[in-house]
Amino acid sequence: MKVEKYIPTPALRSYIKAFMIVASDGGMENRILPSTSMVMAFRLAGDIAITEQDNTAPLPTSIITGLRKTPRLVRYEKGAATLLVIFEEGGASAWFRESLHEWFGSSVGLEDIVRRDRLRALEEQLMEATNNRQRIALVEQFLLSTKRQAPHDPLVLHAVQTIQQAKGDIRIATLMDTLPISRDPFEKRFRKIVGTSPKHFSSLVRLRALIDNYSTHKSLTYAGHAAGYFDQAHFIKDFKTFTGLTPHDFFKIPPHW
Repeated sequence: MKVEKYIPTPALRSYIKAFMIVASDGGMENRILPSTSMVMAFRLAGDIAITEQDNTAPLPTSIITGLRKTPRLVRYEKGAATLLVIFEEGGASAWFRESLHEWFGSSVGLEDIVRRDRLRALEEQLMEATNNRQRIALVEQFLLSTKRQAPHDPLVLHAVQTIQQAKGDIRIATLMDTLPISRDPFEKRFRKIVGTSPKHFSSLVRLRALIDNYSTHKSLTYAGHAAGYFDQAHFIKDFKTFTGLTPHDFFKIPPHW
């Protein structure tokens, strides 16, 4: 597997974390864990299949993937390659009027939500490009030309940052104490912009932080307590939903990305 990472142009940097191009010479299968970022994908070459909850489907040429609570397997056949747009939390809302929560747990073909003539032109240009920097530049031009003039929602961004700073270990009632809004309208705005509820977003952040900070020098019980899990059964259940494996089995296998 070969992975190339590119930093977006300044005009897109507050909306997009990075561009990545993933290529496989001999074929591979990756277990992709749930993330706090929505992802747009353009298949550049070869066949790629996605398996999620025992359902396998080929990757369309261009899609956007919503947040989810379960992992999925992505199989690259020999010579396959894809270009990924990794959005900042809430960043994808600058391109879509739809509530991003509608895409939770699913992937949507871009041809169903953007102008098909523009999308087809981009897909053809990506196929004709001779190197990856050209491909990144083409996608950046496409995103700049299709971005809505919608400002960031400072209230939602504050909530996202507060949850991240707490590594997901925060009660929603405590979060609400920092916001000048009642719970129902806040949660509606959060789901529309981020793509899931504040509670589930906190769960994603917490489990990601637990995995990123795990050390073999500490017990799994300690890791669970440090992340705010004081019920071992609850910890194992959440972890298995998130990774598809028990904590013990998960940390025996190679890292996931």
